[in-house]
Amino acid sequence: MIRLLLCSVIALCPVAASAQTLSSTQVASPGVVTPLTLDEVLRSSARSAPQIVEALARVRQAEGRSLSAEGAFDTVFDVDGKSRVAGYYDGTVVEGRATRPLTGNGGYLYGNYRASRGTFPVYEDQAYTNRAGEAKVGALFALLRDRVVDERRTRRTLAGADIDVARFEGEMVAIGVQRRAVDAYQGWVAAGLRLRAYRELLDLAERRRGAIGRLVTLGARPEILLTENDQNFVRRRALVVRAEQDIASAANALSLYLRDDNGAPLLVSAERLPPDTTPLAGLAAASPIKAPVARPDYRAILTRIDQSTAKLMLAENDLSPRLDLRGDVGKDLGAVGLGGPSRTPLEATVGFRFSVPLQNRAAKGRVAEARAEIDALGQRSRFLRDQIAVEVDGIVIAVDATERLAAIADEERRLADRLAAAERRRFELGSGDFFLVNQREETATDARVRLIDAQARIASARAELAAATADRAALRLEN
Repeated sequence: MIRLLLCSVIALCPVAASAQTLSSTQVASPGVVTPLTLDEVLRSSARSAPQIVEALARVRQAEGRSLSAEGAFDTVFDVDGKSRVAGYYDGTVVEGRATRPLTGNGGYLYGNYRASRGTFPVYEDQAYTNRAGEAKVGALFALLRDRVVDERRTRRTLAGADIDVARFEGEMVAIGVQRRAVDAYQGWVAAGLRLRAYRELLDLAERRRGAIGRLVTLGARPEILLTENDQNFVRRRALVVRAEQDIASAANALSLYLRDDNGAPLLVSAERLPPDTTPLAGLAAASPIKAPVARPDYRAILTRIDQSTAKLMLAENDLSPRLDLRGDVGKDLGAVGLGGPSRTPLEATVGFRFSVPLQNRAAKGRVAEARAEIDALGQRSRFLRDQIAVEVDGIVIAVDATERLAAIADEERRLADRLAAAERRRFELGSGDFFLVNQREETATDARVRLIDAQARIASARAELAAATADRAALRLEN
């Protein structure tokens, strides 16, 4: 009965595996099946990963705020009209005015045109114009407060810096996504290689069963040996089933980063596994950086320090006295109106405005706040700079250690393969021990799996180093 059940399991397992492979292939890539590469995964992730797309949207959001801040320098045109509809006087006046803020000074330029008809009371004598109206141009310049910085220019500076911060934060998001994509790909490859190793171990037991069956039939071996081989076969089959579960889970995790042209997750087929361990080499080893200037998170802090400095300058500007100089030139056009000929000659005026803040505690509070913020950000940047240096050095140490451990694991695997091959040959010649040959084979497979795990750790450490050094080229984030 036991043999009958084993034969049924053997007969059904390839069918189930074939069905699973076919289903996975249909989902992943119909047509020609090619090995999946790390470059393909990284480019797909950089193009379609939702976190990266979201970060790009936040950059566009910051650009929108910057455009809104630029609106403070827009030219404004307005028209004002007034007409007396009842009473002794019947005067009507219409005035149009265009104002253009200066981008290098807190003042502005303006030009206006005014025309009036009818009569006005003496206290509105300035409303009179000649028949063709009055044209006037003028300007106001800030000489003390608002001369170097003002609220409009500061808002524009802060909004422009917000774009840089959004870009730096987006780069960190993208680096993190690509780092996890590398891990997902390497985990899938390692799971596939482990599955391949366990299947080869299972094939050895399956092929040996036929040879042992013939020997038992001839009376050269006891029948209990066939039962022992079946026990080993079942145990190895369990290893294969667990490995199949691992690779299915790894493919599911990889689908977060491997996406089709529409951005939908793509379940990769086991048929797209690489033929050897070459992909476990991972990313090219990045050269460690001595300064953290390439890290987007560090540059984001520096940009925030610049923003706080701009706020400090604006607060200090509010402590200064105001001295504005203004001047304009006007000319009435056309025939003399009801106001008389005194309006016909060219007119030019010059004036000023002066004010001194006596307490201005609001500005003093903003100065203290901005200075404290600069100090806090300075300490944060200092800590981050030290943290990056320690992190990079630690990863370099880990990469070196994992490479040495992988070399040891490779040597162990090579020796275990030699012992297993020799013991298998002795058993085939009739002088070997069945228990020992199975132990040698399983030890060799365990050594092979440990080598795969060591190589996967190398790839993970190299990916972590690329992320810590912001190696955009290695992570396929050049654009």
